[in-house]
Amino acid sequence: MPLINVIPGEKIPVAPMNVRLPAWRIPGWLLVVWWLLRGLIRLTVLAVRYWWISGPTGFVWWVWASYGWPTLLAVVLGIATGCAAWWRWHPASWLQFGWYPVLARWRRLWVYRRGWASVMATCGLATAFAGDRYVPLLLSVRCDRYGDRVTVRMLPGQIPDDWGRAAERLAYAFRLREGRALSTSRPDRVVLHFRRRDPLAGTVAPLPVPQVPDFTSLTLGVREDGDPYALRLAGTHVLIAGATNSGKGSVIWSLIRSLAAGVRSGLVELWAFDPKGGMELAAGAPLFARFAYDDPDSMAGVLEEAVKRMRLRAARLRGVSRQHTPTVDDPLLVIVVDELAALTAYLTDRKVRDRIREALGLLLSQGRAVGVHVVAALQDPRKDVLPFRDLFPTRIALRMTEPEQADMVLGDGARDRGAVCDQIPEATPGVGFVVLDGVREPVRVRFSYLTDQHINDLAHTYRRHTDEQEQA
Repeated sequence: MPLINVIPGEKIPVAPMNVRLPAWRIPGWLLVVWWLLRGLIRLTVLAVRYWWISGPTGFVWWVWASYGWPTLLAVVLGIATGCAAWWRWHPASWLQFGWYPVLARWRRLWVYRRGWASVMATCGLATAFAGDRYVPLLLSVRCDRYGDRVTVRMLPGQIPDDWGRAAERLAYAFRLREGRALSTSRPDRVVLHFRRRDPLAGTVAPLPVPQVPDFTSLTLGVREDGDPYALRLAGTHVLIAGATNSGKGSVIWSLIRSLAAGVRSGLVELWAFDPKGGMELAAGAPLFARFAYDDPDSMAGVLEEAVKRMRLRAARLRGVSRQHTPTVDDPLLVIVVDELAALTAYLTDRKVRDRIREALGLLLSQGRAVGVHVVAALQDPRKDVLPFRDLFPTRIALRMTEPEQADMVLGDGARDRGAVCDQIPEATPGVGFVVLDGVREPVRVRFSYLTDQHINDLAHTYRRHTDEQEQA
């Protein structure tokens, strides 16, 4: 008997779904429903995660379905025109907020994300434990004019040096030019800097001469991120190391150029030593208060004179000030030595060599506080060639002939942290690595290049004030 009232002769409608499901099929149907729900959830998560793809795609589909392809074409042309106008009127903001964010998301998906796990495994940065595989997490990608900065969350037990040793392999794996690993303020993260273009490929022209030199920030060249590189001369000594034709002269003359206005005003006094017979520094002779180049014995005497001046100044400042302030009456003394090894290691006269070593040791250990600074260049940074290498707080490493020489100049582990001085091309003199205050990794720099004409003009324009008085 049916459980509903039926009027005799009335036709009972048939239900749209009148399916009898056997009990043994219920688990299978539930499994299918669960699989469909999981797929829908994953698709939703992907759509939200890659909103920059799903959003425009959904918008295009909606415009086309609602208004047709002519309207869609008009919308696309309008957006393209707006972007072109933005790029034309303010290219800097267009690149920063328009193009580079889109490029970064695109490269994250198609360059890094696609083969991330396999690259981590082949480079030895992924691991397995208890049957599970652990891969470092790719957090973000940022692009600029010259390269990509990829932020990664390291696995427990890893340090930035592990990534630094694998940076070159990672760069080749992602088909890029060069890779370096940089530490961050967070101990669990590392930033991989991959270079697509080299901002230091071109020669850096001579930089403007500041009217009043700032001894805490002397601009000498360009950094790898395109910003100016400023050297802090106050309170330090500078060591420049590099092979033949690596550009040591570019560093020296860039430094002299930044001090030239102080030389003319009397605020800076340059003492130059050129053991190679004056071939490198002779063009700037009008800028130098003392210029020694021919006789090692006379060079030793000039260095000893600098030591006496240092001691007299220290006696005058004792109990008055802990740091010398340059004035016209008491100028900053900068001692420039073009080839230091010729004075400390290659001299055959042992007595003269010992005198030079003793004078340089005193200047390096006691001269910073009293405004006496040594800027020295050499080719061979080995300890037996330069026994007081550690007395140079600021060190610049140009192109080297051997991989381990970068560590000799910049400190242990410098090459693993990116200072690949042995890989600097010979066609790029003046390119080197320096260590900045507060930055753990060396920074790649290219120093400005001065031609002979530039040096002659500099010496004529900024000759010492006393020389002008004598000529008058």
